[in-house]
Amino acid sequence: MRIFINDKPLELFTPEELPKDRTFEVVYDHPADIPGTGEFHDDVLIVEPSKDVIIKLLYLLRTRKLKNLDSVSLVCNDKPAMKSFIKSRFTVIKAAGGIVVKDDKALFIFRLGKWDLPKGKFDKGETPAQCALREVEEECGIKVKLGPKIINTWHTYTQDRKSILKKTYWYVMESTNDSGMKPQKEEGIVDIRWMGHQEAKTALVNSYPSMRYLYKQFLKIIPKIHN
Repeated sequence: MRIFINDKPLELFTPEELPKDRTFEVVYDHPADIPGTGEFHDDVLIVEPSKDVIIKLLYLLRTRKLKNLDSVSLVCNDKPAMKSFIKSRFTVIKAAGGIVVKDDKALFIFRLGKWDLPKGKFDKGETPAQCALREVEEECGIKVKLGPKIINTWHTYTQDRKSILKKTYWYVMESTNDSGMKPQKEEGIVDIRWMGHQEAKTALVNSYPSMRYLYKQFLKIIPKIHN
């Protein structure tokens, strides 16, 4: 599980899952406490964090600009309990979206000053796939066919003084009719564009870290987009 908090990735592992080739500049092993932001830099590993440590860590990630931090990894034998506790600190909202392909291009939208991918929150009774199809077609004015699932992404934000954790289900989709393509302006989308791989890489510089991560996972499924 990888959660983007203030655009910083927080990853959860069991000891067996932790990649053997990963290196960490800062390591806390069974810490009773963690310091303030000064010592957080590069890649940080925290082994068997207590609930108090997790609470402090989430607060630091949400409220501080940790410019020198690249990532935080938490390792715990009881990963499901750690995941459940972290989720309990937020209001969880579910959404779904897609990366739409046509020939060797993918469809991007421009919203809130950044390149993004179409997605939206569930309507009552919807499945993730139903939500993804509806949101993509509404936001882009196109018709699509559902393909394989890519991943789920998690990211946090604050709304009405509440800490929100959004889980988004992502699917590959194929465009079946883009003749009426137009951005859904009432959703703040001001541009929509088919992009080849090099264009997408450039656009993703002005995007969110979670979207860059998603696109990398997408390329593992659709390698031809590289061409």
